[in-house]
Amino acid sequence: MTVKVLYFASLRELVGHSSVSVLLESPQTAGSLWSQVNPDVERPEACLVAINQEYADLQTVVQDGDEVAFFPQVTGG
Repeated sequence: MTVKVLYFASLRELVGHSSVSVLLESPQTAGSLWSQVNPDVERPEACLVAINQEYADLQTVVQDGDEVAFFPQVTGG
């Protein structure tokens, strides 16, 4: 199964690229996907995730063809 992983803002700088396509052998959560794709980069605690442009939980299971986006929390005012 293949998923596309996107990184935004400071997370893009942290991992060193803006996107990557990943071939997964079995379903996994969005949180474990980060660990697999970025084994040497710890995921920030304040990291948010969206799957197919919908906010999701890090425990959400990623499906074949999903687009998984990681981005830092956004504040406004």
